[in-house]
Amino acid sequence: QVQLVESGGGLVQAGESLRLSCLASRSIFSSATMGWYRQAPGKQRELVARITRDSSTNYADAVKDRFTISRDNAKNTVYLQMNSLKPEDTAVYYCMDDRGPFWGQGTQVTVSS
Repeated sequence: QVQLVESGGGLVQAGESLRLSCLASRSIFSSATMGWYRQAPGKQRELVARITRDSSTNYADAVKDRFTISRDNAKNTVYLQMNSLKPEDTAVYYCMDDRGPFWGQGTQVTVSS
């Protein structure tokens, strides 16, 4: 079992930035592909970005060139740097570890226009 704890969400205005963090409980974090997903009200959960254990990344088209996913294996942490935020980025953001998969509890991101 892996526990994931997200942090860093909040309320920002359009154009501003946030950095989300996800702390994993297991020390073999380095073996996992990690992902950030989001779910807006009334919509299905969708992939935002993924990072493999060798740090290859892929992004949803809606966030390319604005969001960056990264990982620090020594700290068992994955990050999502979100720049140029838009109101349509408003959602609950979830961290995922594909070894389960395991999910965090989510962190709310709200972007006002």
